[in-house]
Amino acid sequence: MDDKQVKQVNTYFGLVAALALGVLATGTVFYHFVEKLSWLNAYYFSVITLTTVGYGDITPHTSLGKIFTTFYVLMGIGIIGLFANLLIRRAAINTKERREKRKK
Repeated sequence: MDDKQVKQVNTYFGLVAALALGVLATGTVFYHFVEKLSWLNAYYFSVITLTTVGYGDITPHTSLGKIFTTFYVLMGIGIIGLFANLLIRRAAINTKERREKRKK
């Protein structure tokens, strides 16, 4: 097992999680002040948008809100992609570790 790779993946998981929380907080504050949503609705809309679910029950109404949302969705796709990449890397490391144990 390569402890360095495991530590690196775990570190990246933490960084991506912190990035996701930061982006979520930024979206919540933005939608609260710019789109005049309640804190709960701003948080809800941020989560739904960031995860690219997009129910459509809340939508941005200002031009600035629409522009921000387009970039916000792209950040969400990027964050999901990073998480997927890390999950695949973690699975590959675990598979390699199991194979090495079987050889012994």
